[in-house]
Amino acid sequence: MPKTVAIVSGGLDSVTMAYHLQAQGHTLHLLSVNYGQRHLVEHEFAAKAARSLGVPHHIVDLSPVGKLLSGSSLTDPTVDVPDHQSGSPSGESPNVVPNRNALLLSVAFAVAVAQKAEAVAVGVVDDLQAAPDSNAAFIDSFLAMERIATRGYAHPDLTLTAPLVRLRKSDVVSLGEELGVPWTDTWSCFRGDALQCGRCAACRERQEAFRDAGVTDPTTYQTSDSKELP
Repeated sequence: MPKTVAIVSGGLDSVTMAYHLQAQGHTLHLLSVNYGQRHLVEHEFAAKAARSLGVPHHIVDLSPVGKLLSGSSLTDPTVDVPDHQSGSPSGESPNVVPNRNALLLSVAFAVAVAQKAEAVAVGVVDDLQAAPDSNAAFIDSFLAMERIATRGYAHPDLTLTAPLVRLRKSDVVSLGEELGVPWTDTWSCFRGDALQCGRCAACRERQEAFRDAGVTDPTTYQTSDSKELP
C-alpha cells in the first residue's frame, strides 16, 4: 500500500479525497498548513478526519508568511470576505491566494521526501472559480519540477496525485456520499466564525454542489435563507 502525504484542509474536497485514498489502499499522513488564513477553524475539521480515518495529522505553521500575502480576503485582515454574487464577472477574485497550492505542495513534498513516501496528494477541483494553481496542467508541471528537485533523495516512485481534479464539485459530493464522508465534519466557509456563513463564495459553492448532486445539505449556516439558491 503506497504511503501518501495528503494535504487536507478540512474542506469538503480534501476530506473526501482522504476518504477516497484510504479506500484505495493508501497509507495516509494528513498534512494541514497554516498560511495565515482567517478561516483557520478548518484545521479542526482536518483533525476530525484524521481521527475518523485513524491516521496521523500534523499542522505546519507558515503563519509568518501569511502576513506578507496581502490583497486576498483569506490572508489580509484589511480585505473583507465578500458575499457571493451570482452572475458576477470573471476575473481576479479577492478570495484567491496566488501560488497557495504551490506553497502547500512544496511543504508536502519536503515531508514526503523525509518520510520516503510514494505519493503526495492534493484535493484540488478545477472549476470555473478555481485558482490558477488548481488544474491538471499545474499538477503535471509541479510534479516535473519536484522530480528534478528531489532526485536522489526521494522515494524513486514519488508522484503527485490529484484524484478530484477532473471532477465537478457535485461529483465530489456524490463520491463522498458513497464513501460515507461525515459532511458536518467538513468546513468550507471563508469566514472563521462559529458557523459557516452561507453567503460567501465557498459556502454557495458548497450548497450548489449538494443541490446538483441531489444530496441533502446537513450544514448549519448562519443565515436562515442561505439554502435558497438562485
